[in-house]
Amino acid sequence: MKQVRLGLKENWKQFTLLVIINAFVGGMVGLERSILPRIAEVEFHIAAKTALLSFIIVFGIAKAITNYFTGALANKIGRKNLLTIGWFFAIPVPFILMSANNWNWIVAANVLLGINQGLTWSSTIVMKIDLVGEKQRGFAMGLNEFAGYIAVAIVAFLTGWIASEYGLRPYPFYLGIALSFLGLSGSFFLIKDTKHHIAQETTTSKIPKLKNIFWETTWKNKNLGSVTQGGLINNLNDGMIWGILPILLASKGFNIADIGIITAVYPAVWGLGQLFTGRMADYFCKKKLLFIGMFVQGNALIAFIFAQSFTFFITISIILGLGTALVYPTFLATVAENTHPSDRAHSFGIFRLWRDLGYAIGAILTGIIADLFGIPASVLIIGLLTINSALIIHFRMNCNDNNSFKISHWIFKTNILLITTILIFPHSN
Repeated sequence: MKQVRLGLKENWKQFTLLVIINAFVGGMVGLERSILPRIAEVEFHIAAKTALLSFIIVFGIAKAITNYFTGALANKIGRKNLLTIGWFFAIPVPFILMSANNWNWIVAANVLLGINQGLTWSSTIVMKIDLVGEKQRGFAMGLNEFAGYIAVAIVAFLTGWIASEYGLRPYPFYLGIALSFLGLSGSFFLIKDTKHHIAQETTTSKIPKLKNIFWETTWKNKNLGSVTQGGLINNLNDGMIWGILPILLASKGFNIADIGIITAVYPAVWGLGQLFTGRMADYFCKKKLLFIGMFVQGNALIAFIFAQSFTFFITISIILGLGTALVYPTFLATVAENTHPSDRAHSFGIFRLWRDLGYAIGAILTGIIADLFGIPASVLIIGLLTINSALIIHFRMNCNDNNSFKISHWIFKTNILLITTILIFPHSN
């Protein structure tokens, strides 16, 4: 048998294929990003924000539960098998979205989409970490999340443009048919399982096994628990942006094409930024990267309350994307750094269980607050929760890295940029 070697260079072919597959995974979420809230209002006449956000709630719950079982089953039935199974759940989604004559069908499609995302995205994450070993985890996660979220942005932009030219349905969802079949065929015919790489790393790992993987990942372990709550809050605010931002933009007079551009900028910066922030997670203190990223997100969300102009929204979306780019690969690299190879997939599943429950919690919380007090109040509260999450990371996590840089400079520069943006682009549309 050919000797198994760990590292990005040694496994670049399989790693590249997994990056491409994860781009298809992200593209499936991008189908809905810019136009589904608009479909809810225009075609199904859903006005209550809580009801409108029901598709995000069920997506988040389905994905979160699937993440847990993906982590628990990864060592038993194999990463490749889970990846392939996940794509079977994606195939019906675009067909349902383009033909549904009842909002319940849209909700059902998002249950399938959540299962698809939980199985496929989780599998590509653990397989990439299996391949690269200890030294390049942050960079590996940066590439993985870059591929997924840049695909979210591209497809969100494309569906917005197609909808502006040819209508909200069915044409934007033809992209989903191509993505699901490409993802399934690529996973089945081209991807190889990574069980031999896991066995190789297990022989050299010095990280002790977790006594209770669920509770230590959830909260008891200071590093893992801080990352888990940060992941939950991150996706909580992302769920708000997914459901509320298109509605907010429409209420301010933006057309569907402009909405598509603005909603695509945030995941585009998020995705592109991870090419650099993933590498940073291999060199700098992960605690400080996470604190900065969550703090920047919280400030950017609050700044959305003041936004009126197209330029303002674009600027704030860029800042928000940068903050999210700092934390996303760093979350995953931190989980990998603090878990034994045999615990890793299960711990990832638990982290992603709580992280993606943030979508559901964020959608419910946002919807209730928006219905009772208006959209600005919901944005403000989510922004403050995000800043609080940054403080938990700052006071609870330990920094295992030797390299460092001054947080105060980043905070100062971020706030100056936000204040300058508010002053320069006050109210013109």
